[in-house]
Amino acid sequence: MFRNILVPSDFTEKSLHAAGIALQLARLHEEAKVTLLHVIETIEGAEYDEFADFYEKLHKRAAGNMKKLVKSLGPEASAAKTAIVFGKRAPEIINFINEHQVDLVVLGSHKIDPQKAPEDLGTISYKVGIFSPCPVLMVK
Repeated sequence: MFRNILVPSDFTEKSLHAAGIALQLARLHEEAKVTLLHVIETIEGAEYDEFADFYEKLHKRAAGNMKKLVKSLGPEASAAKTAIVFGKRAPEIINFINEHQVDLVVLGSHKIDPQKAPEDLGTISYKVGIFSPCPVLMVK
């Protein structure tokens, strides 16, 4: 069974739903842990120091949103770990998976419109699904 479940979150209803499902899966195995991850998108081509104050404000806001997310998930979420990283979303999620031996990713996705399929293939959930070295459960 899965022991290290990652839930990338952008603090939307979709990621809240994905986190709830991850917690349900974790209940199936006593030793399973859930980590909620938020990636703060950085400005391409800019040095971190140039925008340090801006990034610090984003980090502070994300930390507050993460606390609200955990609280909204109920008491069983209190054991969930949280992480906030900086970078490009899909690559940072993949890096996190590799660095923390994640064995399942649960993330929110949206229904693909067959008329707009090429546009929908560029989503974060699609990229994570393709590049993840472990199973990915996309929640719609």
